[in-house]
Amino acid sequence: MDATTSGTPTIQYHNIPDQPITAIVAAPVPTFQRQVRHCFGDSTPGEFPLAANPSIVLHVLTACNLDPQDLAKLEATCSFFRQPANFAPDYKLSISELAALDMCQKRAIFKPMTDEERQSFKQKCGGSWKLVLRFLLSGEACCRREKSQAIAGPGHSIAVTSKGVVYSFGSNSSGQLGHGTTEDDWRPQQIRSLQGIRIIQAAAGAGRTMLISDAGRVYAFGKDSFGEAEYGVQGTKLVSTPQPIESLKDIFVVQAAIGNFFSAVLSREGRVYTFSWGKDSKLGHQTEPNDVEPRPLLGALENIPVVQIAAGYCYLLCLACQPSGMSVYSVGCGLGGKLGHGSRTDEKYPRLIEQFQLLNLQPMVVASGAWHAAVVGRDGRVCTWGWGRYGCLGHGNEECESVPKVVEALSKVKAVHVATGDYTTFVVSDDGAVYSFGCGESASLGHNTAAEGQENRHANVLSPELVTSLKQVNERVLQISLTNSIYWNAHTFALTESGKLYAFGAGDKGQLGIELVNNQTERGNPERVDIDLN
Repeated sequence: MDATTSGTPTIQYHNIPDQPITAIVAAPVPTFQRQVRHCFGDSTPGEFPLAANPSIVLHVLTACNLDPQDLAKLEATCSFFRQPANFAPDYKLSISELAALDMCQKRAIFKPMTDEERQSFKQKCGGSWKLVLRFLLSGEACCRREKSQAIAGPGHSIAVTSKGVVYSFGSNSSGQLGHGTTEDDWRPQQIRSLQGIRIIQAAAGAGRTMLISDAGRVYAFGKDSFGEAEYGVQGTKLVSTPQPIESLKDIFVVQAAIGNFFSAVLSREGRVYTFSWGKDSKLGHQTEPNDVEPRPLLGALENIPVVQIAAGYCYLLCLACQPSGMSVYSVGCGLGGKLGHGSRTDEKYPRLIEQFQLLNLQPMVVASGAWHAAVVGRDGRVCTWGWGRYGCLGHGNEECESVPKVVEALSKVKAVHVATGDYTTFVVSDDGAVYSFGCGESASLGHNTAAEGQENRHANVLSPELVTSLKQVNERVLQISLTNSIYWNAHTFALTESGKLYAFGAGDKGQLGIELVNNQTERGNPERVDIDLN
């Protein structure tokens, strides 16, 4: 029987020092005061006990599979206890669940959700706020949503500051710079028509740009079709200023990816939608080339939330977040083994890449090159697969790999980021060092050990090599972006911790954001672009 119902007095617990029993009986004993935390300022109708040790919140972050470095950046261990949580008390939740919900409230894509949408979102993530938090933070880490970023598109470039201001430069024949003209411009120029709109993510394709706002709206400009129109068969109208995509107005979008002949977007709930390139139902639907209606990606991912999408040449990779951990699904053209299933056959619907389970690797970041792909695992291992031409897989040869294979040459490197292009791969380590391998055309690998004009700066690299030229910037590199198109000369961006942007590779259209003189068409060494992304 419960003590309170039986009439038995509540037992008082006291600190008992090491002293004679007679002294204990004679001495008055102060009661232990319970600390409480008000959930909603002073006007809250209820309260719940405050944990004696604020580090209890570490339990939340451990459940989210976050690294210690991430914990420090989030300042999560104590922030939950420093100020009102701004939501009513829920006695059904543990303190760790309440702390996770409190941290979810701070994320841009979570704030606009209604209570009903939040509960539905919670169930889709696995029924826990800790799993929701893991989903949100994983998406931000993969795509740098809500952070500064630079996109090295085919012939043009997009840079987004941490405050959501967008700059563009380079080729502009289709109006893809968004400045209302079709003239090329090497000078980074702010897209003025977006003033008052905070952009959190960008994607660039051949002649086309897509931007995502913090309100979930998608703005597009350039060619009027969603597919890349290298052959001139798609789209006739040019849009030279950002325009909202009306067919997506009812979908809160957090990421866009532009592949060849198709584009894809990811909703905040983790649902993937595709446009165009429905030929032979390669993406699970039959459409016309200029179809602008979003089609949900059917099959295995209908009820599994996706945190990141990556588009390559006629295929799509999806990083999915499940209670059991992270996994990768692929769909589309299987040429070269780039889908990672051990064959070269196409997949009309998303299919799980099973090799990661055999490797005991938890995928955290995915990258889709034109013909090859790469993944970074939680333990820092890097896997590559697909067409190995020019050594872009980093295995010391040019052979194809139809399933993910660990890059053994990086076994002593803990990777945190990977970027892929047209037969080119870059890896960023946890200490900010950068490694690259693959096709050296356009000097986009950054291995410019010779003087300007000498040929070996264009040499192919079959195994990962440290990009020593980026060591000279004396700053930690956070992100690499490189051109992912077989129809354009490649260029590369390196974004540093302080928001500085460095560019190298092809600059014939002004895509480096640097003025080239004396008939120069490229830069072999990283050069600072005049933009402060912080």
